Amino acid sequence: MESPEIEITQKQRKPHIFPMKLLWLVIGPGLLAMIGDNDAGGVLSYVITGAQFGVGFFIPFVLLLGPLTYTVQEMVMRLCIVTQRSFTQLIQEQFGKWWVTVSLSTLMVNNLLSLVTEFIGMTAGLTTLGLPFAVSDLVSLCLVVVLALAGSYWTKERLALFLGSLNLVFLVVSFMTHPSLSRVAHAFTNWSIPSGVHSLLLLYLIATIGNAFAPWMIFFQGNAVLDKGMTVKDLRLGRLDTALGSFIQVVIAAILILCGTALYGPSHNIVASLSGPAQVIAAYLQHAGPVASDLFAFGLFNAGFLAAFTISMSTAWTFASTLGWARSLDDKWHQAPRFYGIYLGSVVIAALVVLIPSLPLTLMAIVAQFTSAILMIPALIFLLLLVGNQKIMGRYHNRPLYQLWGWVITSGITGLSLVLLYTSLF
Repeated sequence: MESPEIEITQKQRKPHIFPMKLLWLVIGPGLLAMIGDNDAGGVLSYVITGAQFGVGFFIPFVLLLGPLTYTVQEMVMRLCIVTQRSFTQLIQEQFGKWWVTVSLSTLMVNNLLSLVTEFIGMTAGLTTLGLPFAVSDLVSLCLVVVLALAGSYWTKERLALFLGSLNLVFLVVSFMTHPSLSRVAHAFTNWSIPSGVHSLLLLYLIATIGNAFAPWMIFFQGNAVLDKGMTVKDLRLGRLDTALGSFIQVVIAAILILCGTALYGPSHNIVASLSGPAQVIAAYLQHAGPVASDLFAFGLFNAGFLAAFTISMSTAWTFASTLGWARSLDDKWHQAPRFYGIYLGSVVIAALVVLIPSLPLTLMAIVAQFTSAILMIPALIFLLLLVGNQKIMGRYHNRPLYQLWGWVITSGITGLSLVLLYTSLF
């Protein structure tokens, strides 16, 4: 069921509704997919990247990923709006049940791994308040459940957007670490590849790309635009929503890398010294004081909270749409029990895994981003084949140059992933 505001955008669009009002009504799916991608695992990964390499290669590199992420998310947004079908429904119709089974299986594995890192971040953030670890984990679980079950689609989307706006806390933390702006400017004017750590650099490159191109984002935005009731009339504003999300995502990522440079040292074993979020928070306490440490802990919790919602919703929407179940966030629990059951099952499993002692927490965050890059490859191939098909998309299909650009992105991710696998094995 659509909210009254969305019905206005589609059925009663009149001259007195100004463009900014329309943007406010349509904005959400693209912005949430992008902001949610700067999750707890991504926060740790970006900070550790900054601590490992300092100000230099990675801040300009992550900003260059903005146009690439926009391309991918714009295509899935356009695909699902034009066809009014979910991504997995189209895979099943065009390529068969076997391929959609593979897609669902890989999405489930990657999403669960990512969810574990979200609960790691949320729990670590709450323990700074003095709560026991298990209690912090339980509180995090309850908050994620309440966000999914309370209110309509519109209410949940606005609450999630508010959580996303709290990412600005990392900007405050970055100023409190007293970064050298001249060194940041030098990174852009003298951008070069660090020497002497090529295999390590490649790992962090893949992890950074994996965070920017998480598979769940494709499935989340595609289903969100359908649940929101967007049509081809909303494509222009949908693109603006996606572009805004892409810009904010990479800017926040660059800020997090800048935060990490405060922890930069000569050691090439940063992951060992920052073995978990608690160690990262303690490092900020030592380098920037208690206020910066507490703000970083809050930001880490908030990033995990938002991402736990969006990633779990991605899983639930994808399975429900593929299997033909009721799946709207406007539905109550009794109206869509299997949809909400998958959501709850995902977050409960992740919350339980976090309680396993001696988990390599920070390393898991890096691995989660790496597996995202690997699993993104088949999703991108399916996406390009579908959006480039004129029979499916009509006049909204990819033009040759745009299609070529998509294949360049896919080839780049594939090539880097294969090089890393070869380097790791041999």
